Amino acid sequence: MRFILSLVATLISLVALVVLALIFATLTLLTVWIPPRGSSITWCARTWGRLWLAASGIRVETSWEEGLDPKGDYIFLSNHASWFDIPALLMTLPGRVRFAAKRGLFQIPIFGWALAAGGFIPVDRHDRKRAQAALTAAQVGLAEGGSMLFFPEGTRSEDGRILPFQRGGFLLALKTGLPIVPVGVEGSHKAMRKGVFWVRPGRIHVRYGAPVDVTSYGLKGRKRLVLDVRLAIARLANCQLR
Repeated sequence: MRFILSLVATLISLVALVVLALIFATLTLLTVWIPPRGSSITWCARTWGRLWLAASGIRVETSWEEGLDPKGDYIFLSNHASWFDIPALLMTLPGRVRFAAKRGLFQIPIFGWALAAGGFIPVDRHDRKRAQAALTAAQVGLAEGGSMLFFPEGTRSEDGRILPFQRGGFLLALKTGLPIVPVGVEGSHKAMRKGVFWVRPGRIHVRYGAPVDVTSYGLKGRKRLVLDVRLAIARLANCQLR
């Protein structure tokens, strides 16, 4: 019975992913000019995420630690173990948030155009020059207001354990002075693992930690900052470090 439920959820999820992405990417491109700029993009992204998760039989629960101002601007750093991390975060992140996403996603017709229109930042972790350009673009975008989300692992974890972190999101926080908010996503790895498009309906819990004041670390304390945030994300996600 469980196999049949997963099979049905997988088929519905795949169809919903393609159809909903096409619909809301097109809607984003048609409404991106409507002021205030970014409001329609945020609505489209969150609605897409909510509908895709519902079609996949995934429920999302959220919890917040004290100190996080829903109207504030932050650098959000989250663990990454599944495709479902993105819609779960889109549903729950406060305010307007841009993502740092893999450059390859921007090359997908319509969908990639919508990402670019939404101010999302293309990242190529194998090209240092492009990575530096992405950080510069992110810094410019943050100067206009809003927050930024990074997956500091750079890719999805195959076993759910947290991979070593890249420094991009941390450097951006140190340059801008924006607090870092550690985010732990639990349950997404069970719902759909990396490399296998097989959906297991269930629950994802997104936990937002207390903001971390990066100014108290400074550039010299960057390694300690990375370690502290990595431990915080592991605690929030209820998973181990690799």
